[in-house]
Amino acid sequence: MAARIAAALGTVPGDVVVEIGPGRGALTRRLLAESRRLYLVELDPNLVAVLHRRFDEFRNVTIVQADARRFDPASIAELAEGGYQVVGNLPYYAASPIIRNLLESRHPPEKIVVMLQREVAKAMTAAPGEMSVLSVATQLYAEAKILFHVPPRAFAPPPKVHSSVVRLTVRDRPALDLDSREKFFELVRAGFAAPRKTVANSLAQGLKRAAPEVAGSLEAVGIDPRARPATLTLADWGRIYELLNREPKLKAQADE
Repeated sequence: MAARIAAALGTVPGDVVVEIGPGRGALTRRLLAESRRLYLVELDPNLVAVLHRRFDEFRNVTIVQADARRFDPASIAELAEGGYQVVGNLPYYAASPIIRNLLESRHPPEKIVVMLQREVAKAMTAAPGEMSVLSVATQLYAEAKILFHVPPRAFAPPPKVHSSVVRLTVRDRPALDLDSREKFFELVRAGFAAPRKTVANSLAQGLKRAAPEVAGSLEAVGIDPRARPATLTLADWGRIYELLNREPKLKAQADE
């Protein structure tokens, strides 16, 4: 599996790579020859010590003890000045905030290849019909694709969950032109406040507005108010956000 992940990253000897959560270096060894510079970002101080013992002799390896949920790639000059790629087996409890931190950083990577819990991978790559807040948050910044699945027996000891390896090809710019990403995601979260209801009822609940009023607004931008939030596309959420900024009453209530 380590070999398949390294191959999926597709590095060449001139690339700069950041490995998140290298642990004891099983994947690291497969990245050494194909990376001009390899940064290992590890939180656990005991594992950092192991990594120093195993990789200090390699001049192209730099070990960084940091929490990847808050690690700023732009704080490293080489990452801030040029392109780089990210790879890793992410801790499942922190996978989503790590991905979002990377995608929203001042200088995001060009590509991310990571192992995640299968349910998270499916949410990130979901098509309209199965969309969620995580789908929107990921696809705003990147094209997402599941490369292959990893069974529990690939680990020792085997976990109780299945895993998947995902490739995120980061966009040159976000898919939507937003004046405030924070307010956009507040809207999306409101839209999924009651995901089993219609989008009109869910937005009405999330924004604390009357459902008929929301329904009329959605129809004005060509969105069926009876649709479920999961069926909306990224472009649909962009149109709803533009509507929010156009309608003073809706904007004021959303800001409250």
